[in-house]
Amino acid sequence: MKQHTTNYSNTFIQVAEDCPAIKGEAPPKKGEQRTIANIQFEMVLKNPYKFTSDEVIFKVFAEKNDVAESDLETARIQFFSKGQPCFRASPLTKRYGWGLHSDQEGKIALVALGTEAYHAFSTDSNLKVLKAMRSSK
Repeated sequence: MKQHTTNYSNTFIQVAEDCPAIKGEAPPKKGEQRTIANIQFEMVLKNPYKFTSDEVIFKVFAEKNDVAESDLETARIQFFSKGQPCFRASPLTKRYGWGLHSDQEGKIALVALGTEAYHAFSTDSNLKVLKAMRSSK
């Protein structure tokens, strides 16, 4: 079974052109439920360059679908047997003003819009620079 990936290496994903945020914002919680944006934000902001995109995206899937610990490996294989949306489609990069840097090993970190680091990554000729997907057509 072919395995797909959402991982990038040496890449910076800029916020979407139609992102309403002017700086990095923490995504709001919806009651007691953690949203996709909340889970991604907490994992990556608290652990820069610890996880790959695949690890974060699968963690969100597993938490949202209550995948049992004993079923994680089988669920992961099944999950990545189909292509999955990458961080270019994340609410963090589309709505909340966060860029995403992937290092040479594919480990990721959030970078707030409007910071010196965001500008540096955006203009780094050693990185592949991509835009997040627009919310509207």
